[in-house]
Amino acid sequence: MSDTDFCQLTTKDFTILEVMLERCLGQDDPLRELLRRKLDNATVMFRDDIPANVVTLSSRVAYRVDDGPAETRIVAHDEMRGMVGSVLPISNPRGLALMGLAEGQTITIRRADGTAEKITVQEVVYQPEAAKREAEGLRSGGGRPRKGGPILRLVHRSDDLPPRPIRVMPMPPFDGGPDDPGPSAA
Repeated sequence: MSDTDFCQLTTKDFTILEVMLERCLGQDDPLRELLRRKLDNATVMFRDDIPANVVTLSSRVAYRVDDGPAETRIVAHDEMRGMVGSVLPISNPRGLALMGLAEGQTITIRRADGTAEKITVQEVVYQPEAAKREAEGLRSGGGRPRKGGPILRLVHRSDDLPPRPIRVMPMPPFDGGPDDPGPSAA
């Protein structure tokens, strides 16, 4: 795909970017221009319809800056504790630039020093919307199915778990052995 501002956003991601634009402090905010470009050129979709090869919030994406080596990060709303070096927040121009791009798509953004950098999406390694569809057995939304492996399920309460039989191991009879302090210890 050629260098373009076209992007595909979930309704949730679009709303988050709108709020970010409203909170921009002024015309000189470095994210303002990029936010405006994203919002003006976005195709907004329900999360069940977003293709699996598009970067959404919480996606793990492999991307390349200019001709540099590929990097893999999780595109997130903000910094996450304990995830140093793994997360690229959308408050960072590169994280914001990746939002809504599909595999193979490129976007050019301005660095703080005014020079341009080209960011290309190599692969969407994990996308939460696609993982949810796969877990539910739905294959809508295009893209490719996730590679094999166990499917993890987020559980908020133990009520959400299916009942499992509990195996109780019988205890050996207590013989009072040498470590027994006897009734006086009680």
